[in-house]
Amino acid sequence: MNDDGGVGRAAPRKRADARRNERTLLDAAAAVFVTSGVEAPVRDIAARAGVGVATIYRHFPTRADLIIAVYRHQVEACAEAGPALLASVASPYAALGRWIDLFVDFLVTKHGLAAVLQSDNAGFDTLHAYFIDRLLPVCTRLLDAAAASGEIRSDLNALELMRGVGNLCIGADNDPRYDARRLVGLLIAGLRQPR
Repeated sequence: MNDDGGVGRAAPRKRADARRNERTLLDAAAAVFVTSGVEAPVRDIAARAGVGVATIYRHFPTRADLIIAVYRHQVEACAEAGPALLASVASPYAALGRWIDLFVDFLVTKHGLAAVLQSDNAGFDTLHAYFIDRLLPVCTRLLDAAAASGEIRSDLNALELMRGVGNLCIGADNDPRYDARRLVGLLIAGLRQPR
């Protein structure tokens, strides 16, 4: 019998139902954050997720834990969506457009999260690096596929596009009349290769 006190053993994987429940909770938190901000009452998140408040605190003891988990969850969802869209949507340009819509949804939530997380610069820097490491290759792949199909210009840089979309989303924080999605749509339409 090897009694190493747990050293060297992999952390136990969560059961499928536990992962599904956590995803439901994080999706609910993200939706509430979009409509009510990151300071929204936990009871609103619990109600949307269909769980008790204690369930949220059991998974995420602090608001910062919840905010970080929502951020990571949304990055992963956006990263996983890119290849899935390329495989299932009619054209690479259409896949890029759909992915950018998801990216905008994430950015609208992220701006609220970022404001809270910037009080811990080291933690925020780590999350920002995670964001870039996971999403930049996905955006690059989508751009490359659309360029290879001849649908968009071939001189586009994924980081510049992501920053441009991000900058267009910033105005949504302060003005309810500001339509970031419409402006981003114009930007994406402008990527089309002239015929």
